[in-house]
Amino acid sequence: MATESELAKLERALRFHRPHKHLTPVFGNDWFALKAEAFARFFGTPVFLIAQTLVVGVWIVFNIVGWWTFDIYPFILLNLAFSLQAAYAAPLILLAQTRQADRDKAHAMADAQHREEIHQVSEERQAKAAEQTALLVKMMAQNTELTETVMTLTRKVEELIIEVHKQTCKT
Repeated sequence: MATESELAKLERALRFHRPHKHLTPVFGNDWFALKAEAFARFFGTPVFLIAQTLVVGVWIVFNIVGWWTFDIYPFILLNLAFSLQAAYAAPLILLAQTRQADRDKAHAMADAQHREEIHQVSEERQAKAAEQTALLVKMMAQNTELTETVMTLTRKVEELIIEVHKQTCKT
């Protein structure tokens, strides 16, 4: 079971794919399409391959030993079953691949759009940083001017105080 934090992370990760939800798979999301895709995906699993091998082995053993003879050697019915399976498996696998290609395309488009948005935000931040840096440099220059002005005024005040002191001390 996924925890709430994992679900929240997944939800945040998929937020850029939501605009592409309208892109339905080529064969729709109906019951048949979903089951066909699931069945096509099952064809390549070890469970399917082992089960098929066991069924074929039992089929051959039953017919060779003679416990139940319904398909004698050269196993025409078994050959027909494999042909029938291949006739259905190939289109189902192609359906699954087409649906996956559509999903991959939608995800790639969403990722490209996300990267573009990140790039735009990055450029905006860089422009703001440059603007703030220029403003900071301007403020520092103003601060330097003000400091020099204050120092000049302080010197003049000191000179005036000294002059006033001299004049008051003379008398």
